[in-house]
Amino acid sequence: MITLKSRREIDEMKKAGDILVETHKEIAKMIKPGVTSWDIEVFTDEFLRSKGATPEQKGFEGYEYATCASINDEICHGFPRKTPLKNGDIITVDMVVNYHGALADSAWTYAVGDVTDEVKHLMDVTRKSLYLGIEQAQVGNRIGDIGHAIQTYVENENLSVVREFIGHGIGPTLHEKPEVPHYGAPGKGPRLKEGMVITIEPMVNTGGWKAKMDDNGWTARTVDGSLSAQYEHTIAITKNGPEILTYQGENE
Repeated sequence: MITLKSRREIDEMKKAGDILVETHKEIAKMIKPGVTSWDIEVFTDEFLRSKGATPEQKGFEGYEYATCASINDEICHGFPRKTPLKNGDIITVDMVVNYHGALADSAWTYAVGDVTDEVKHLMDVTRKSLYLGIEQAQVGNRIGDIGHAIQTYVENENLSVVREFIGHGIGPTLHEKPEVPHYGAPGKGPRLKEGMVITIEPMVNTGGWKAKMDDNGWTARTVDGSLSAQYEHTIAITKNGPEILTYQGENE
């Protein structure tokens, strides 16, 4: 069942989003060679709690961490670890914030030091594809319009869109209907209605789109070892157009 949120509920989710944005802005300052994703994990857990919020994914279906930290060929759900980041790496930090029961979800890919032109292209295309998807998040459009806009742009840039992991409805629980693929045909899928809140979170690879799972049962990585990036926002569908509840402003 797809739940529709009231204006009050969306405003509460925006408060969670504001805390999430603040967290990402602090993480951006931390990213440099030598820092570990465990440093980011510890900071995030403590920072959220200092704001009266909690990391929603910690304990979700047995997941043990406040963040997902996916490095280089890892697509999503990478475990935080104590291995130092190296110059030229990319790291995607994904988190869900719970603030007094309201949720917000956002992932961001960061460059570590100096990265190659290939990496810059991957990051730029992935980020732009997110906003092309968001442009389609209009009352009366369908879920397929979002995925089609993302897939068409990404593939025209000679990159690929991950199929196995997709966006979703959110609030009051973490994963709700509708499913939001980042590929597909326009005019297909559920119609978007005022009050829906969804995540759009394209995962884009420099090589093929297929994923494989690590032995930990959580971390997905590219089958061919190619690099992967992800950008994600939580979006409210309103009569005035899509409202980004996790917008970072000048950081974007």
